[in-house]
Amino acid sequence: MQLKDKRVLVFGAAKSGISATKLLQKLEAFVILYDSNTKLEVRDFEGKFDTQENFMLITGKLSEGIMDALDLVVLSPGIPIDLPEVELLKEKNIPIWGEIELAYRYTRGKIIGITGTNGKTTTTSLVGDIMKTYFNEVYLVGNIGNPYTDIALQTTDESVIIAEISSFQAETIHEFRPDVSAILNITPDHLNRHHTMETYIQMKENIAKNQTKDELCLLNYEDELLRNMAERLNTKILFFSSARRLENGLFLDDDEIFYAIDGETKKICNVNELKILGKHSYENVMAAVGIAITIGVPMEYIVSAITSFQAVEHRIEYVEKIDGVTYYNDSKGTNPDASMKAIQAMKHPTILIAGGYDKGAEFDKWIEAFDGKVKCLILLGETKEKIANTAKDHGFTNIIMVNSLKEAVSISNKNAEPGDVVLLSPACASWGMFDNYEQRGSLFKEYVRELLN
Repeated sequence: MQLKDKRVLVFGAAKSGISATKLLQKLEAFVILYDSNTKLEVRDFEGKFDTQENFMLITGKLSEGIMDALDLVVLSPGIPIDLPEVELLKEKNIPIWGEIELAYRYTRGKIIGITGTNGKTTTTSLVGDIMKTYFNEVYLVGNIGNPYTDIALQTTDESVIIAEISSFQAETIHEFRPDVSAILNITPDHLNRHHTMETYIQMKENIAKNQTKDELCLLNYEDELLRNMAERLNTKILFFSSARRLENGLFLDDDEIFYAIDGETKKICNVNELKILGKHSYENVMAAVGIAITIGVPMEYIVSAITSFQAVEHRIEYVEKIDGVTYYNDSKGTNPDASMKAIQAMKHPTILIAGGYDKGAEFDKWIEAFDGKVKCLILLGETKEKIANTAKDHGFTNIIMVNSLKEAVSISNKNAEPGDVVLLSPACASWGMFDNYEQRGSLFKEYVRELLN
């Protein structure tokens, strides 16, 4: 679609919407930035755009008159596609893109798309580190925190774009087509938004839906949903496994990661050479290695990058060791499955801080994953009663309720003994108590370091 002089509604005035507006202005579209927050004013956006031309702000209710004059809607990922206003726009047959779709239409170079319930940010960061050892123009975009639209017009045929795609962003994929995609795992998450597990699975599958038989999708063989998905996809498939040897693919055998292809098996590395912990981390490494091999990065560059890679902030991040007690920040563990992986990565008796916003998840399997390792559970947030009741149903009773994260850190410190681990891994979203998981993790680190005084 040629966007010059088109009337485009950008729905949602946060970071993604602002970036989409800037790109649309450069494309000489007329942009209507819309947000339901009536407290927003034009002056709130001063300095955020390169120009004030071809731009207007609408807040509150969106009139049918405005809707009827639109050529395109660009939906921010935070806006549900079943919102009444969005449903009305659909009924009017107005094209609805996401920020990812908009950026893709104006991007050049190779595109790597990465999704999954857990591990997306770590894998995206790791792929980025690998690519930077071999290519000059590398961009990390999407759910990792960098709007894709910020860099779309900067890309060239030599660019490599690594896009972390959330299920929210995947809702509005139409033509987005990566050269290589990866789906790391699928476990229940965001069901308050997607309503059914079937819809959530479809959103993850969308990352590969436009790929052809000449392009590749990496899938986790140990995820039954992904093995089934492989039969539906039109792409070439490369599996990775942390539990068995594969004739073709990447696999973990004892402490060694291997790549097998066409009857030949090559050792990649020993996991003890890595600086990240846990079987889930080794799965992320295998996915990243498979992507890099497919893109054409020589093996020596790949091995150098993966063995020097440090854990991303807020994902099983070492904080401090105080009086023999080690503190880890896993604030990015925003669902039970992610938190289970963090718990399983701990090698010592663990005091676990958990709870937060209720996304509709169940906690039975999470409690079962404690497996004698968690000695005390400290709960806060909206879900604390729900989690406590589930824990008691499974026979776990050493539970302490708190009202704040600072109190949780203080109680943990009083209950911990030398050799213990204190792990913040909430299994819940941060909303309600914090702006985002980054703020929650940063405050945890701040409160832990206050203990040094």
